[in-house]
Amino acid sequence: MNDNKFRCVWPGSDEIMIRYHDEEWGVPVHDDLIWFEFIVLDAFQAGLSWKTVLHKREAFRQVFYGFDPVKVAIMSDKERENARQNPAIIRNRLKIRATVKNAMAFLKVQEKWGSFDSFIWSFTNGEIIHNSWRDLKDLPASTPLSDEVSKALKKEGFSFVGSTICYALLQASGVVNDHLVHCFRYKELIYG
Repeated sequence: MNDNKFRCVWPGSDEIMIRYHDEEWGVPVHDDLIWFEFIVLDAFQAGLSWKTVLHKREAFRQVFYGFDPVKVAIMSDKERENARQNPAIIRNRLKIRATVKNAMAFLKVQEKWGSFDSFIWSFTNGEIIHNSWRDLKDLPASTPLSDEVSKALKKEGFSFVGSTICYALLQASGVVNDHLVHCFRYKELIYG
């Protein structure tokens, strides 16, 4: 994209990645359906590139009923096997099984806390953490916060929620603003 904006380097020249970076990444999330979508996508990212997952996002949306945790939690064995046979998504049996398990855990967290959003934002008392990274190599893969979130999610019954995955979730959902300081989105997210 040639719009003369300085942005984080990780989207490269991929239009889908650039749009995700510019419009979604780091924007504070307060919608439980979006939270569940990010949990699903980040779990499928484990061991793969975000670009791979993002390019399959719409196929994931179809397979997992618009990322509706109520519908995903009751997916039958046949539906799970159909997902595993679908070449449009990442066909990992363990990740598909984890998605159904995570939907069940997600619903339990909603029941306990009123919403998943209330639960996840409680780790920062509703505050956004604005970091000041100057170089992509400075960004951590995990932090004490992601360690804490990972431990809590595992305790609630979630799978594929290690600390690195949780940090990616916190970045994507805007709990943490990890846009580089020279990126045009960094100040937009601080000052609105």
